[in-house]
Amino acid sequence: MTQETAAATTDAVLDREETISRDELEALQLSRLQHTVAYAYDRVPLYKRKFDEAGVHPADLRELSDLGKFPFTTKEDLRLEYPFGMFAVPQHEVARIHASSGTTGRATVVGYTKKDLADWAKLVARSLRASGVRPGMKVHNAYGYGLFTGGMGAHAGAEALGCTVIPISGGQTERQITLIQDFKPDAILATPTYLLTIADAMIKQGIDPASTSLKYAVLGAEPWTEEMRHELETTMNLKACDIYGLSEVMGPGVAGEAVETQDGSHIWEDHFRPEIIDAFDPTVVLGDGEPGELVFTSLTKEALPIIRYRTKDLTRLLPGTARPAHRRMGRITGRSDDMIILRGVNLFPSQIEEIALRIPELSPHFQLELTRPEGHRMDQMTVKIERRDAVSVEGAAAAAKALQQQIKIHVGSSCTVDVVDPGSLERSNGKLRRIYDMRPKG
Repeated sequence: MTQETAAATTDAVLDREETISRDELEALQLSRLQHTVAYAYDRVPLYKRKFDEAGVHPADLRELSDLGKFPFTTKEDLRLEYPFGMFAVPQHEVARIHASSGTTGRATVVGYTKKDLADWAKLVARSLRASGVRPGMKVHNAYGYGLFTGGMGAHAGAEALGCTVIPISGGQTERQITLIQDFKPDAILATPTYLLTIADAMIKQGIDPASTSLKYAVLGAEPWTEEMRHELETTMNLKACDIYGLSEVMGPGVAGEAVETQDGSHIWEDHFRPEIIDAFDPTVVLGDGEPGELVFTSLTKEALPIIRYRTKDLTRLLPGTARPAHRRMGRITGRSDDMIILRGVNLFPSQIEEIALRIPELSPHFQLELTRPEGHRMDQMTVKIERRDAVSVEGAAAAAKALQQQIKIHVGSSCTVDVVDPGSLERSNGKLRRIYDMRPKG
């Protein structure tokens, strides 16, 4: 840890809930959980119907382990109740509405009371503070604004922390660079792939990304690897930490990573109760340390309480470190609905990123193309990945062969690797699309 990082961690004033014991935290969880389950049952018709069909009642929740008796909530539930059927308060008490893009189906809609918004801002502020951001710092917010929760959620949290917010939103990369140079922010909030896009664009303009005023990057909204962290920290001379959230549970700030340890995001368990289930047999609740699908129950939300929401994110729960009472999330390896099944082998884009960034000749910019050529029964995958600027054609060919071999060894599947020229693949303006599925439908 550098002296600067150490100083950043010692001058923080923590919330009381960050410092309580695990026993105190679990007692608080149980009290809030019992209230939330009864509140949802009484106010949201879907929950009353689902609980009744499952033969459970809020009174059955006597200890934390009893949560496993209650049915899950899924994205499909929110879509079926579109737009406002999941709200537990009358319309005049809803202070704000956010929604998903709806690109993969009907949009999911979430609502917030004024108290919900205050709690959200507090938890984002807690997450930013854990990641090194301090009151008085200038924060460049490159998350997208609008119905997406990232931009406005991060903005409110940075303001609640006492920062000066620069609300640039996503895209307009040239303008992002100009404002970073002119306004000299201390921290940047973005997706990891978009920060990489900014760094690449700086290099093309002849600007050294390591020379900017940025000291901290708080990155989320997509899975990323330790190799990507190293790439960004080395290229931009800053400390990069994760922030986790999803709209259905709250938005960014459900969990945040501590800059002094950088060992996974601590879940703010005074507001959320996490579980890990077997993604293939959801009746099985797994213990800490076992990998599976992350499930969340809200403990304090008013407008949209959420009970056992299946996130589809694959991770594991680990003991707290920088915040000992609050468990950590391991790195998200992917989403169960992003999993590629290639010739019987399960793989995720993050696995390719992890392997590729260990090969010096290859950049972090890649795409996965899935095809099924005419007359073939088996799917095929092509990894299209950019070489780094100084790499020759011969070096690129050797790197392609190395990546192909490493994927076969570590993932267990054969693929084709196509190393392309720098700058030839699509760049992120927010969330990056990694998978291009060109297989015949039906």
